[in-house]
Parts: sequence; structure tokens; C-alpha cells
Amino acid sequence: MNVIELKGIDKNFGHVEALKSVDLTVKQGEVFGFIGPNGAGKSTTLKVLLGILKATSGTATVFGMDAWKEIVESHKRIAYVPGDVNLWPNLTGGEVIDLFMSLQGKPDTSKREELIHRFDLDPTKKCSSYSKGNRQKVALIAAFSSKADLFVLDEPTSGLDPLMERVFQECVEEVKAQGKTVLLSSHILSEVERLCDRITIIRKGKIIETGTLSELRHLTRTLLSVTTKNPVEELAKQVGVHDVTGTATEFKFQVDSEKMAEVIQYLAPYDVLKLESTPPTLEDLFMQHYEGQDGNLEGDE
Repeated sequence: MNVIELKGIDKNFGHVEALKSVDLTVKQGEVFGFIGPNGAGKSTTLKVLLGILKATSGTATVFGMDAWKEIVESHKRIAYVPGDVNLWPNLTGGEVIDLFMSLQGKPDTSKREELIHRFDLDPTKKCSSYSKGNRQKVALIAAFSSKADLFVLDEPTSGLDPLMERVFQECVEEVKAQGKTVLLSSHILSEVERLCDRITIIRKGKIIETGTLSELRHLTRTLLSVTTKNPVEELAKQVGVHDVTGTATEFKFQVDSEKMAEVIQYLAPYDVLKLESTPPTLEDLFMQHYEGQDGNLEGDE
């Protein structure tokens, strides 16, 4: 079952095309990563999905309901955490958590207390005294204490320290184990790489790649560290080989994944003594799509 379906979504702000024919499908029970630089269209897509913005054209459904026309009904099953949480300054953190939880029926107070302890939050302080990280904690505790079936998380760990990021990751893994669905928008690539079943990359309002991490790794290169008994000749001239460094018998280089077999065959006659392969990371993949001609990341502001 598809929990989220966006088909042909366009969103224009005047003459500015923020989203261009965006298609996005998220299945029940999966953690889906949505990555791109600032201004790529991530938050705009999520706001269309949540019914906060109306698409210029295309269809958006959540649990089979129209995201715009049936927003009240669909939101009963959604927990949303933005990247910059604004809270009522005169309420305490605990009061805000209770308020959010009450919107989805009878609250689970035991889960609330457990998460307050795990996120190390003082719920008696007023929100006006909270740091950005503590405001994020309030929203995350409220979300993961709810009975939501879909968690829409837009840069949810912004402002959290590494220990709290780990707690967040554990919470995502727990709701996934319960068969719930998570849509995670993030620029913390290690977080996406650790948690997500599938990934979509968006650039300048257009979806450019979707798949599992293993499926997307064909787009980038693998780093090989090699030691041979005999000196290797003309390795740098082989198709698919890049950035060769080291000596003739102990060297490192990058190889295009589709040329891996051919390069290994080329090395075999030189008596390979050691070969170490480092698979490409999501960051490598991300940089390949976003690094411009001048070496800077491109993105719409």
C-alpha cells in the first residue's frame, strides 16, 4: 500500500517554478529519505503533501485522501516535525507536548515520560527559555508519543547534539518496527544513509533520482586501494579509472562502478597482493548531483 502519492506536482510562486512535475511514492512501513540542498524544493514538497500549500497542478494523496481537500481527516494520522520549531513562549515544554498529543485523542502518558527522559528535556521550563535544540526535542517527543501512522520529518535534528541525534535515530527505528511510515527530509547524509530504505534526490524543484542506496550507488565511483607484486603500467589510461595516486605497486584510485570488473581483470596479471574496496557514500552521490562547474553546491534560494 502506498501511504503517499504525489503525481505531476507543479508549484509556482508567481513566475517562479518551485516544483516541476514532482512524482513521489512512499510505501507503508518504509523510511523514505528526501534529500537536496537548501532551496531545492524539499520543504515546498512537504507543505503540498501536508495541505499547507495548494499545488498549481498535479495530485497529492495521503492514505488515499486528497492532501488539500481532506486535510483535517488525513492529519489525524500524521505527525509533523519542522526544522525550526516555534512554540508558545508562555507555556512550558510539558504543556506544549500535552497539547499536541491531545489533538490525536487519548495521549500515551507513559510513552511521553519515557521520551522526556531519553531526550533529557526539562518539561517544567517555559518555552521562551528553550534553546533551538530543546524546541526540537519538544516537537520530537510530541510526535513520537502520538499514535500517528505517518511521520513527516523536515530537518528534524536541526540543533540537536550527536547524543540526541542518536536517540532520534532509535525512535525512527522503533516506529518503523511497528509498521509505521517515515518521510525524512534531511541534509545530514549519514543520518539518511543509516535510516532510509529508499531515497529521492531533488534538485531545483525536479526529482532526479529515486531508489535504494545500493541502486543509486551505480551513479558514483568506488575507491580501491591496491598492492601488487609487479609494477602496474598505464592504469590511469584505463576507461573508468580516475585519480590514481601512490607508487606503481601500491596505489589508490577511483573506478566507475560499471567498469569495476574490467579494471579488476586488468590488474590480475600484475599479481594482486591486497585489494580493499570502499563503497561510495550517500555524500559522494549527493555531491555528484549538486557540485557545479565551479565546485560549489548549486541550489535555489
